[in-house]
Order: sequence, then structure tokens, then C-alpha cells
Amino acid sequence: MHPSDLISRREFVAGTASLLAAGAALGAEPQGESHEKSPLAIHGGEKAVKQSFGSRARWGEPERKQLDAMLQQSSLFYWQGPQTKLLIERFQAICPLKYVQTCSSGTAALHIAVAAAGIGPGDEVITSPVTDIGTVIGVLFQQAVPVFADLGEGTYNLDVKDVERRITPKTKAIIAVHLTGNPCDLDALKALADRHKLVLIEDCAQAWGAKSRGRPIGTVGHIACFSLQDSKHITCGDGGVVASNDERFGPLLQKFGDKGGDRRKWGGHTVFATNYRMSEPQAAVAAAQLTRLEAIAEKRSKLGNLLTEKIRDIKGIIPHEVHPEDRAVYWFYMFRMRPEAFRCNRSQFVKALLAEGASVTGGYIGVPLYGEPVFQNHAFFAGRWPVKEMGLTDMDFTKHKCPEAEAILKTGIRVPIYENMTDDYILEVAAAIRKVATYYAV
Repeated sequence: MHPSDLISRREFVAGTASLLAAGAALGAEPQGESHEKSPLAIHGGEKAVKQSFGSRARWGEPERKQLDAMLQQSSLFYWQGPQTKLLIERFQAICPLKYVQTCSSGTAALHIAVAAAGIGPGDEVITSPVTDIGTVIGVLFQQAVPVFADLGEGTYNLDVKDVERRITPKTKAIIAVHLTGNPCDLDALKALADRHKLVLIEDCAQAWGAKSRGRPIGTVGHIACFSLQDSKHITCGDGGVVASNDERFGPLLQKFGDKGGDRRKWGGHTVFATNYRMSEPQAAVAAAQLTRLEAIAEKRSKLGNLLTEKIRDIKGIIPHEVHPEDRAVYWFYMFRMRPEAFRCNRSQFVKALLAEGASVTGGYIGVPLYGEPVFQNHAFFAGRWPVKEMGLTDMDFTKHKCPEAEAILKTGIRVPIYENMTDDYILEVAAAIRKVATYYAV
């Protein structure tokens, strides 16, 4: 053997360590693991989830009936349209708010809400960093400043104490995001808002049919915003609803959803706004969808709670935390794994669950909103942020931190919940989680 072919023991160990590290980075099993007697499906064992939840019928005769009625109309414009009227009546039956404006999306509903609340240049609005960007688009278009507060470990909703810590003289509103259909602590947030004279806006986009202490979601805050986007519990493809009982804001919703004009009288443009109107075909489908809501909400609530019941005692697992007096409607279910409790990382845990037949996904959004490039670069308007340039805010999103929110996104595992799933399917998913957690437990 040539001398150049010989390596020292130290070089051998160092090289082996590098290879092992590379293997771990590629999702290799933890070292020292024997697969010979592994029960995991990923190692050739029997799958824990043997059922398929199949497809779900989301529309049919109720929607066809409303669309047929709509086609008999001479106009498809929303104002005084019979489909819009029916949609509002059915919405008020499940969410009894006096002033209701249909609109083109949940994002539009939120923009209407912050505009009606009088949010303007330099004002601060506290909200969740783990949400769809639509939650803050309206805030930014009003030239206001989103301020992100941290979240609860297992609720994934606003931490009320952190919200209070972030209130400044510039704060004008709080947007409470009922993430995944799990109600925020609305009583605490409303008390906080009242104490500081803030407007509480509920982002109910993922929470159709949810209840907070027995009350319909959307009825505690000053303004409620809902989404009818295709992925939501009920849908018309895209659409939204914004509503309020507050006499300060309710009468303004129609104006801010319809170019600033008052449809009850010609002219009278006292405010400036964009066009967020919903059409009659959308309203027809949404009105029909509302007849399905209670069954959907009740079933999803039952399935999500069942999953919690079956995994709550697993060491190292944080189940989805819901207040016992609330009804969460689980747009999706998310549990967390404590990294120190397992001999694997999240990607390996998810890979093992997928092999078991459980339909799961690691995380939710990639990073908290403040971590997105548009926030890191403060590049909201043609690469610029006028309110910062004018000195109306000193917000620097490159320094913004919400440690628990960041941890949630790194350790959360998402489980889809649909109304067509059976209890048995959920029980098998729970068994898969227990099986994988037991195998990888420290």
C-alpha cells in the first residue's frame, strides 16, 4: 500500500463524523438505531392508518337551486340583489350583527374593517405573526404599521400579555386571528382593548362556526371579518363578509366596500375607498353554503377534539390547546413535538408519519410574516415604505422577534381535518402519532 493511501486514526474519525453529519442532514436515522425489529412502516412494518378519508362533496343541490334562482334575475349587481339579501339574512342567523357588508375576499373584509376603524398613517395595529398576509395587507394600504405579538404555546393565538407589552401611544387596534378556527381569548383581548380605547377586529377567516364561551365567533370584537375563499369551511370560490354591531363603525362598512359612496343616497362621497363588491352569483353560492355550516363545524370540532383526547398523554407532544368552553372548528389541527424529547428531527418524524399513512405536513407558513422579504426590506410600495421615510414610524422588521411564534413554526406538525372523515380514521392517525413518538422517544 502506498504511504499516501494511509490515514491516521484522527483523520478517519473526523471523516466518519462528517459522513454521519451529512447523513443526518439528508434525513438519515439517528445513529445506533436498529431497524430489524422496528414496528415503523418506514422500516417495513405494518401501517397504522389503513383507511382513506376519500373525497368530499362540497356543493350540490342547494347551490344549484340558488344559482338557478339567480339566473332568473335581470341584474347580477349586489345592491338590493336577492342573493345578497339572502346571504346577509343567513349570515345574521349564525352571527347576529346589525351591519353586514359582503365583499370580494377576506382580505377585502379586513381592509374595510381597518378603514372603517379610522386607521391611518403611522397608526399601529397589533396582530399575529403567524397568519395569511391578507391579515395585514389592509393595515399597510392604510399606511399604518403592523406590530406582531407573540403567541400561546399550544393555542397558536395571541398571547394577551405580550399584546399589552407592545401597546404604545400609536396603537389604535388589535386584530385577533382565530388561527385554525380556534377562538382567541376574546374576553381578555376585549378588556385590554377597552382599557386602552382600542378597536378589536376579529379575523374569522379560518373560524366559520367557531364559538367563544358559547358565543358565535365575531360577536365579541367591534368588527368581524370572514373569508369565503375556496379552502375555507364554506366558500363561493372567493369572497368575504365584514360585519359589526358598533354604531361607530357599522354604518361605514358599506362605504368602504363600495368606493366610498353611500348606496342609500346618490353621491355623498365623504370617504375615499376602493371597490370590494361581491357579485350576485358569488352571493348565491355562499348563501347555499351557509346551510351546510353547522354540520361542518360540529363534525370538525368533534374530530379535532377526539385527536387531542387520544394524543394528549404522549410524552414530548403538545396537542392543540382549546379552551373547554370554546368550540374550535379546526381548519386544520396542529400539534407540536418537543425536540429534546425525541431522537429525530421534525422532518424525520413527519416522514415516518407519512409512511404510516397519516396525511401530515411539517409546519404552516415558512416564517413569521415579519421574516418575509417584503417586511425585511420594508419594500411595501414600489420597494419603499413612505411612513418610515416620513418618520411616522421607527419600526424595523429586521429586529422584530416573536420567539414562541418562531418555535411553533419549527416544531408544529399539521394534520388536515375534514368533515367527511370518520372517528375511526382519526383514531388511526392518533395511533400513528403514538407509534412514531414511542419509537423515537429519548
